[in-house]
Amino acid sequence: MDRELLKQTLKQLIFAALFGAVFSLLALALAAIFVKNFSVPQAGVTAVNWCVKCVAAFLGSVLFIRGERSLFKGAGAGALFAVLTLLLFAMIGGGVHVDGFFVLELVVCAILGGAGGLLGAKLRKA
Repeated sequence: MDRELLKQTLKQLIFAALFGAVFSLLALALAAIFVKNFSVPQAGVTAVNWCVKCVAAFLGSVLFIRGERSLFKGAGAGALFAVLTLLLFAMIGGGVHVDGFFVLELVVCAILGGAGGLLGAKLRKA
């Protein structure tokens, strides 16, 4: 693989994952204000958390993945986003909690990232 192509691919993956993480942190901070004021049950908090993470994984790939092999780049960005948010929320919350739901989140974020990468590449070609 060409060194410049590898550099561009890593840059796209990192930017997509970082955008998703920042978007997720900001959206969940706003959601926390809503949850605190309206005493939403735990199931609602979990659903909002999943929805925000899914949107963030998809949107990051749509905005930052370009060129060929966009499906694989987007999937990598989605998986990287899931690991990054796990580490960020562990720093905020005080511990890493890896369970079956994290594996599911990793797979879902990779699928949504791949779909976002495909859409982003198609939109740029048009």
